[in-house]
Amino acid sequence: MKILSEIYDYRDMISNMVKRDLNGRYKNSALGFLWNFINPLMQLAVYTVLFSVIMRSGIEDYYLYLFIALVPWIFFGSCISGGCNCIMDSAEMVKKIYFPREVLPISYVTSQFVTMWLSFIVVFAALFISGKGVRSYTLIFLPYAAIVEYMLALGMTLIFSALTVFFRDLMHIMGIIAMAWQFLTPVMYGEDMVPQQLLWIFHLNPMTSVINAYRDILYYQRAPKVTTLTEAVILGIVFLVGGELIFRRLQRNFADCL
Repeated sequence: MKILSEIYDYRDMISNMVKRDLNGRYKNSALGFLWNFINPLMQLAVYTVLFSVIMRSGIEDYYLYLFIALVPWIFFGSCISGGCNCIMDSAEMVKKIYFPREVLPISYVTSQFVTMWLSFIVVFAALFISGKGVRSYTLIFLPYAAIVEYMLALGMTLIFSALTVFFRDLMHIMGIIAMAWQFLTPVMYGEDMVPQQLLWIFHLNPMTSVINAYRDILYYQRAPKVTTLTEAVILGIVFLVGGELIFRRLQRNFADCL
């Protein structure tokens, strides 16, 4: 509770850093903030052509099947690959000013989280244009899945951003880890394609249950399975608490190593 209270006291700092990141991301480009919508639209157009015309899949509306999973994965992948640098990028501030160091990973993850929700606007538009639409009673589970993923992403970012302060090579390794992690997560394929004897390994991956939940809600338009939801929330809490404990232990030596 003390940690939460301290972070809450710095909520304005978090808010300002998120706004600065969102506004500054495309600051020098002609279209500016519109790139938050153009990027997912361009990706959706590519997937539509690739998987509906060229590489036809046996899955109905495969481009939607893929895109619904890809949007949350991009958020998670950005957090673990780019978030590992968030302490290093603010090294001077960490050395000179006191504030809860968790503010930096929280700000980064929240900024990526907002971007994900902007991309979901494109997902909803694609669902309606395709004729698939959405079902209102399943949408009540969408914030739940998003919050659990936020917890996972924040827990991972806390861990990797702290470790990167001491092991600088990690910032280069994380891109490779993120790529490998994506292929070990049912983003481009379904869980039913995984051999039965290997399913238990896939369920050790915290993103498996999260991706399954998103697909249930938006593609299959049904409530996620209770086991999927339970698995997701347990893993979310475990990684968030574990990430905070590791971060708190390592942050004592940040100033000496930066």
